[in-house]
Amino acid sequence: MKFTIEVDCTAEEARHFFGLPDVKPMQDAAMAKLSQQMTDAVASLAPEAMLRTWLPLSPWTPAQMQEAMSNMFKAPPSTKKRESP
Repeated sequence: MKFTIEVDCTAEEARHFFGLPDVKPMQDAAMAKLSQQMTDAVASLAPEAMLRTWLPLSPWTPAQMQEAMSNMFKAPPSTKKRESP
């Protein structure tokens, strides 16, 4: 003799029937924390944040930093000797 029983229910109904705990609030909290950590990690890769990390004691503004970088790549001063009078 063979019996076949087919049950049509949702996952939530099956968990409730078997007495399993509802872990959705815990999953939601874990996902919210993971999302916040990922957002913080991306924010730390922003150019200004990286400059603040690399140069923590420098009070430069981004404009001053850009000027300093452009001055580094300007043509070097002339090496000609000046004739004395």
